[in-house]
Amino acid sequence: MQDVFDFIDRNKEEYISWLQEICRQPSVAAQNRGMKETAAMVEKKLKELGAETMQVETSGYPVVYGVLGQEKSKTLSFYNHYDVQPEDPLELWESPPFAAEIRDGRIYARGVADNKGNLLARLAAVHAFQKVRGSLPLQVKFVVEGEEEIGSVHLEEFVEHHRDLLQADGCLWEFGYKNADGRPQVSLGVKGMCYVELRCKGANTDLHSANAAIIENPAWRLIWALSTLKTPDEKVQIEGFYDKVAALTEADRDVLEKMIYSEESTLEKLGLDSFLLNLSGLPLKEKLIFQPTCTICGIESGYTGEGSKTVLPSEARVKIDFRLVPDQDPHEIRNLLRKHLDKHGFSDIEIHSFTLEHPARTEIWNPLAASVLGTAEQIYGMEPTVMPMSPGTGPMYVLCQSLGIPAVSVGVGNFASNNHAPNENILVDDYIQGIKHIAAIIEDFAKRGDAQ
Repeated sequence: MQDVFDFIDRNKEEYISWLQEICRQPSVAAQNRGMKETAAMVEKKLKELGAETMQVETSGYPVVYGVLGQEKSKTLSFYNHYDVQPEDPLELWESPPFAAEIRDGRIYARGVADNKGNLLARLAAVHAFQKVRGSLPLQVKFVVEGEEEIGSVHLEEFVEHHRDLLQADGCLWEFGYKNADGRPQVSLGVKGMCYVELRCKGANTDLHSANAAIIENPAWRLIWALSTLKTPDEKVQIEGFYDKVAALTEADRDVLEKMIYSEESTLEKLGLDSFLLNLSGLPLKEKLIFQPTCTICGIESGYTGEGSKTVLPSEARVKIDFRLVPDQDPHEIRNLLRKHLDKHGFSDIEIHSFTLEHPARTEIWNPLAASVLGTAEQIYGMEPTVMPMSPGTGPMYVLCQSLGIPAVSVGVGNFASNNHAPNENILVDDYIQGIKHIAAIIEDFAKRGDAQ
């Protein structure tokens, strides 16, 4: 692969300019800002690589689809997204969020880590491979959606109507990062999610807080409801919540034993003295990867501005996410939550569902996993951290495992990429290394046999 790597090094300025160009185009799905223009940019770049392309319409934003190497017997697909998070709060950015400035070896832009850097690294790898070798050793498919940051709300619709376009022997998923110690991560799946908002309503208007003597406060009522969900030892109290959590196998425990997790570096980067419940070692890794969660993402009620305002709020809201593991079903978890609230006297509290994603996983012995892991050590000069599942969530199940397609995540982000936050960034060197890694995976996976 040295010929391809040398070509990437010689042309790295061009690949950096590709990334800066697309990062300078806003594509905020939540605000319908720049979506049409960015989808067109992605399709244009695919066409320049010689791909057959189309923008597949959905009830929301289109999915950009491209395929190269139609005559090959083996197929590798890439899943990415062209939408980004809103850039707020603007005042905390050190440079304009869509300027894609380079400072101290980092590219700063909204979406550069999540997910445009990974998308462009894959496009650049295909470009380099074609230029050096003349053609790809396998068929490549690009599936680039525009709604990942708003919950991939129409991806299932796309899959339902276009299963024939998606068939592949393996899929490289959209994300990937280096740990706090610089070691690359390879993730073999994602946790599922049941993301809901609970709403508790009181009087039909906010009142003077003197009325708290005789009028119920929905904020207190919501807090009392929340207190029934989880105990201080992190045990979720919803009846049946753990019933379908798959037991760890010997292979799972072996992977956890070998999983490199830099506890000291992580705590130092976060400014913390310890992890939750003072966990460390194997119990820490098991909780991170193989145990479900229930956490409050945001809570709102009454007056929270500067100074004081004596008010009895008329409504209280809280956003909660449950991260799920095999074999939990997000729809079932939502129903169990409803039963739990009703049982504890909170039938008046409304549940509004947002994201309902199944967990997804690929076994470590899969040929795609073997290709990604083997080439990672070659490119980065160290053994990667193997994450049996990412603690995060994405629509991997609906796009891959539900169709029998294994999926593995690897990418160009870093521990301090600030995804969804001000000053989102990636290291330029990580971007170039990531291009090389994708090129190496293409060659290695094309040579591998089927899973045993």
